[in-house]
Amino acid sequence: MQTVSGTAPQAHPLDLPATDIAAGIRAGAFSAVSVVAESLRRAKIVDQSLNAFTLLREEAALASAREADRQVATGAETPALTGVPFAAKDLTPTRGDLTTLGSWTREAWVPTETALCIARLEAAGAILIGKTTTPEFAHSSFTASPRWGITRNPWNAERTCGGSSGGSAVAVATGVVPFAEGTDMGGSVRIPAAFCGIVGFKPSLGRIPMTILPSVFDNISHFGPLARTIEDAVAFMAVASGPDDADITSLPLAFAADKARHGRLAGRRFALSADLGYYSVDASVQASLLAAVDEMRAAGAVVETVDLGWSRAVNDGWYDLWCVFMSAFFGDTLEAYRERMDPLVVDLIERGRTMGATQYKRVELLRTAMWKDLSAILSGYDALLSPTCAMTAPSAEANDNSFVADLPDGRFQGLDMTCPFNLLPQCPALSVPIGLAGNGLPVGLQIIGRRYADEDVLSIGGAIEGTLRAIGRPEGWCW
Repeated sequence: MQTVSGTAPQAHPLDLPATDIAAGIRAGAFSAVSVVAESLRRAKIVDQSLNAFTLLREEAALASAREADRQVATGAETPALTGVPFAAKDLTPTRGDLTTLGSWTREAWVPTETALCIARLEAAGAILIGKTTTPEFAHSSFTASPRWGITRNPWNAERTCGGSSGGSAVAVATGVVPFAEGTDMGGSVRIPAAFCGIVGFKPSLGRIPMTILPSVFDNISHFGPLARTIEDAVAFMAVASGPDDADITSLPLAFAADKARHGRLAGRRFALSADLGYYSVDASVQASLLAAVDEMRAAGAVVETVDLGWSRAVNDGWYDLWCVFMSAFFGDTLEAYRERMDPLVVDLIERGRTMGATQYKRVELLRTAMWKDLSAILSGYDALLSPTCAMTAPSAEANDNSFVADLPDGRFQGLDMTCPFNLLPQCPALSVPIGLAGNGLPVGLQIIGRRYADEDVLSIGGAIEGTLRAIGRPEGWCW
């Protein structure tokens, strides 16, 4: 496993874990204003070269920080994440902030309400410093929108940061914030996490109420954290999860943070599929994966290769659902805005309009077969392991259509290995960084758990994180 040379020691309280930032502010060791001001300073520098933000909430964020310091000074009891800066995706409504969904179709939309996920973070004392870039309607594994342009990878600006929560991933990877909010409908948290060398978590369906879509019955969509560490992801989940009647599918389950924080590898059993049965996986990704598995085994884990027996039909089924999703939720924008929309979004909407109800319903048969395969494996193992993506971050100028092909050897040339697990949304899926490939770009390991076993998956991720050597922060962003 490779590490980043020259990584600077912690130079500022902002580089502490989120809960330690809050504890230091409560103890008077440093101020919320100093932490938020440093976060904003870093954000401005990062944005100049990587295009991670659509807006910064400088006045509002500093006002919130001053209020946090005032409360501490009075001796008032303050919440768990007091003064911790975070970022939210431009897809997610926040009161009083321009929210565009990466699109000209929301030319001047300023929501009057904040999404529940963000409101919970703010109620816990966290301070929203800005909104992060996303492709139009969060449709892509590449963060490039007709309105905001291309967002780039902090490890190599010629490469994509991934998508669709790409701006959030960049903000975390460069140390602007300890965690950021993202959404995941086909891997949109895990893909940019893998490409940017951070943690990305798709909770099981309903653990965080999904309240920002036109339909609360959508069953591939999740809020989730992008975070520097598992500990920071747990801090996010501890306050963002829990039921609410605003989402009828939200689960009446409390999140057990202590369980999520205490993991081990010794005695654990893991199933391993390096290709999910059909992907063409880059040799450098495979090498990083096998090196991580060797270290897990040395720590006492049992890791055994399994055959899922899946095929490209899995991705094609997810794509069918995605086209209908885009058509149903955003198709009404096509007539007025076609010329200002991403051509790939237009194609998705138009294809979705051609799909019959029977064809759409038959995707459930595929999902049922997938669940039978996966549940049989998970009955004998604690989790399934795979790469998060089949390659390291490709060119920022590419797009999703560059990675949908059948190769001469029968393998599928796909980019991400995440969308299959949005078809099985009750299973939590986590991406953790496991090192750098030979080209100096991060590689992510995907951990898929049993139904609703979010804490267990995070605890496994924490144990892996503690076993492997950290890859650090990209050089150039070691503040």
